[in-house]
Amino acid sequence: CKANSASGMAVSDECKLKFQELKAKRSFRFITFKINEQSQQVVVDRVGQPGETYADFTATIPADECRYAVFDFDFVTDENCQKSKIFFICRSPDTSRVRSKMLYASSKDRFKRELDGYQVELQATEPSEMTLDIVKARAL
Repeated sequence: CKANSASGMAVSDECKLKFQELKAKRSFRFITFKINEQSQQVVVDRVGQPGETYADFTATIPADECRYAVFDFDFVTDENCQKSKIFFICRSPDTSRVRSKMLYASSKDRFKRELDGYQVELQATEPSEMTLDIVKARAL
């Protein structure tokens, strides 16, 4: 069945399975997703191992391409409690193709519904809008 373009791209099963593994088993530190325009679906781009850092994560996102991503962020609260929050990040650089930006924007809500269990959403056009300091501030 062909997905209605207004409701966004189909989402590959692998996206949902990998997200469940990140959420339930903490098998990954992060997952990046991209839209495959040929197959008209959101697919897994890369996965980060549990030992990888936020810097490793940001290094995997191309400077001028759109991506969705989830990142499992560990932090310590002011009360010295160890916590983690799963971030959903939509990266849509001004320098990316107009068609690509439109596809990512129109597919975002449908894709987010498939990823049940993230806690914080972050929208970024510039790398400066998704720095570690911003993530920390949003987590607390």
